[in-house]
Amino acid sequence: MENGGEAAKWRFGAANPALDAAGRHNIRSLVHDLYDCLDKTDPRHVVPLGHGDPSVFACFRTAAAAEEAVVAAALSGKHNNYARAAGVEEARSAVAAYLSRDLPYEVTAADVVITSGCNHAIEVMMTVLAAPGANVLLPRPGFPMYESRAALCGLEFRHFDLLPDKGWEVDLPGVEALADENTVAMVIVNPNNPCGCVYSYDHLAKIAETARKLGILVISDEVYGHCVFGSKPFVPMGVFGATAPVVTMGGISKRWMVPGWRLGWIAATDPKGILKNKKIIEAVIGYRAISVDPATFVQGALPQIIANTDKAFFENAMNVLREAAEICYQKLKEIECVTCPHKPEGSMFVMVKLDLSCLDGIHDDVDFCSKVASEESVLICPGSGLGMKNWLRITFAVDPTLLEDGLERVKSFCKRYGKPRR
Repeated sequence: MENGGEAAKWRFGAANPALDAAGRHNIRSLVHDLYDCLDKTDPRHVVPLGHGDPSVFACFRTAAAAEEAVVAAALSGKHNNYARAAGVEEARSAVAAYLSRDLPYEVTAADVVITSGCNHAIEVMMTVLAAPGANVLLPRPGFPMYESRAALCGLEFRHFDLLPDKGWEVDLPGVEALADENTVAMVIVNPNNPCGCVYSYDHLAKIAETARKLGILVISDEVYGHCVFGSKPFVPMGVFGATAPVVTMGGISKRWMVPGWRLGWIAATDPKGILKNKKIIEAVIGYRAISVDPATFVQGALPQIIANTDKAFFENAMNVLREAAEICYQKLKEIECVTCPHKPEGSMFVMVKLDLSCLDGIHDDVDFCSKVASEESVLICPGSGLGMKNWLRITFAVDPTLLEDGLERVKSFCKRYGKPRR
């Protein structure tokens, strides 16, 4: 032994079961693994249909007014300091006014907490609700960050189904069957990631009535709020806050096409004050005080980002998304081994069912996506990572020409592996 001593008995390195459980629901790792499947010698452009980050494409560049607001805030020298746990007051007021535009009552700055993106908002809410024995109801398919964060903080989660043959509406009888006396909340995502659906006023009203009947709050993930381009308008869940208390989560990442700016919020859209009486926002602020902070200069820029971005930017972005969604839907019809049950009307995603009976040598959705990445340089997210084995999630928030090229490659791949017709 070195210096004649005994080997040290290092006491670290034991597995963390909660972290291991959280990791099983990590979609980033799943998509990252697909990058390792790419053939680096393929001269074609990689087509990234596996995750939603439109900001890398010129057609989705954010509004000049938003960029100018951030620059001005950074150069002002007024936002180099720490912020309060709830966030910069002017940012909270701006979010409150922004949300109030679409509600039949007023949200105040006291109802809003600024977060480091919507993923951080998920972390905060899952932690705040993780009382001993509590459980939350999560959608399937859904955004797996909810499962990851719930698992990490010991909060039980149960899955209710979204129904593809009904436009991915919530299976409300299934919600009632899952709930018990320890259920504290249900989560909805509207406009929906990963399904691309937009919930109607009537369906949201039924969700609120179900929550009231069960005595639970609704967590409404609206990070894709106003990202709609079909026949249905965006209706915020907070419209029904008088029926059941609603925690609304949102951010600027999707509507403004700036996911890297990491600016989101949690808001109590609850005109009867039930969340206030239950000290939910107080608990949110308490947890925010011991978690990460969003950059203060982006918070400082938020009032100008909201006020100065003109309608033309949003209209142009939705027009490009509408065009891309149409390309995606029509191209998917040409691929025999997949079925798209619902034309996307919002968000940046669509779910399609994979028919393995049409293919030779493909074992499941993960195998399909791995081989498409390797042979066609197209990245697609396996549905297994979203709770839907042998489904695929495809983002259409890419340059339309590249999207068309990528789906043509998938079509060629499926023909190559297709079983001979009898």
